[in-house]
Amino acid sequence: MTSREIIDSGILELYVYGSLPENEIAEVEQYMKQFPEVAEEVFSIEKAVINLSQSAAPYLSAANYEKIRKQLIEKHKTIDMSAQNSWKQYMGWAAAAVFVLGMGWQFKKLNDSNETINQLSVEKTKMQESVVTLEIKSKEAETLLNVVRDNNNVQVALAGQAVSPTSSAKAYYNKQTKEVYVDVSGLPAPPKGKVYQVWALKLSPLTPTSIGTLDNYTADSSTLKMFKVDNAENAEAFGITLEPEGGSKSPTLEQLYTLGKV
Repeated sequence: MTSREIIDSGILELYVYGSLPENEIAEVEQYMKQFPEVAEEVFSIEKAVINLSQSAAPYLSAANYEKIRKQLIEKHKTIDMSAQNSWKQYMGWAAAAVFVLGMGWQFKKLNDSNETINQLSVEKTKMQESVVTLEIKSKEAETLLNVVRDNNNVQVALAGQAVSPTSSAKAYYNKQTKEVYVDVSGLPAPPKGKVYQVWALKLSPLTPTSIGTLDNYTADSSTLKMFKVDNAENAEAFGITLEPEGGSKSPTLEQLYTLGKV
């Protein structure tokens, strides 16, 4: 048998793919030693199969790719060289192509599915955060409406003072329960290291009593800026000053931002 007949028979492709019975391996390897062109053809077939694996299945991991490559190159088995078995050559090639393409497609689908799941998870988290934010704002608005609508609450307008004439605030004072709410949306954000402090005042003689610091003014992202402070006994006026963090025992009058009489 000539080298051309061996090459045309299709046995070399089956040898590379590992589809030949063992009794034919020695024959093919003997042909490779006898005919350099046969050995060169085997090398070309192996290279073509490896290139097909790499181009058709880019999503295979390095470990799986190496496993397939070794199987194609190292596991050589043989079949009968008769012409009637040449159809098995094409079956082997078809199986190889289907396997490589199928694995690549499955890995791609898996990657696409994982990306879709991750995206849906991110969108779900954002939606949950939006729902929570809306619920918080709804409760804040409901609290404000309840305070404003309560006929037992006296609304006290706190006007801007010399240090900040454009500032304003409102105090809602319930003389029965002594509860006090302040709406400070008309105050500028306090500078770093400073905090607003609310005072209940008795006018004769002038006696200020601290009823709370607005420590959460900056942290509170609500535009309502409504805060509940401590109860006030028989307050005749309310004032808000700017104090160092932690508050002061007595108001810093030079930093009196708003003031209003009940």
